[in-house]
Amino acid sequence: MIDIGPLSASERAGWEALFRDYLAFYGRTEPASMYEQAWRRFQDGAGVHALGARMDGALVGIAHFLSHPNTSAPGTDSCYLQDLFTAPAARGKGVARALIGAVREWAAEAGCGRLYWHTQDTNATARRLYDQVADHRGFIVYQVALTPPGGGAER
Repeated sequence: MIDIGPLSASERAGWEALFRDYLAFYGRTEPASMYEQAWRRFQDGAGVHALGARMDGALVGIAHFLSHPNTSAPGTDSCYLQDLFTAPAARGKGVARALIGAVREWAAEAGCGRLYWHTQDTNATARRLYDQVADHRGFIVYQVALTPPGGGAER
């Protein structure tokens, strides 16, 4: 059975291990301060949110998400699923599907008009699931790296 819910303070180390593995998958490493800032934001529940997936009491998956205004559908926000990761040992057991479902429920309850996310086109394993639970609308993502005042580059 998969249990989905907010992350507890006691899950800090497990969350960070999963988040580090997620970022490593995409070839990224980040300073300890980034993890601390993200954790504080999730615990505050202001702006960005996190859910954890547990199997047999162990944290095996994470989802980070946020809502924002939608200019093309005034009056309804959009929910962006920014990060989704399942521990390798728990893959193929419905963890990612359950996390997406929980974020979908959160977004619907928050009055959002849509839930969306990005993945690399080469992420074939994840895309097999995504093609079952969402519509691929064919958009290509472009980004420009910026340097925030007094800090390192955003990604």
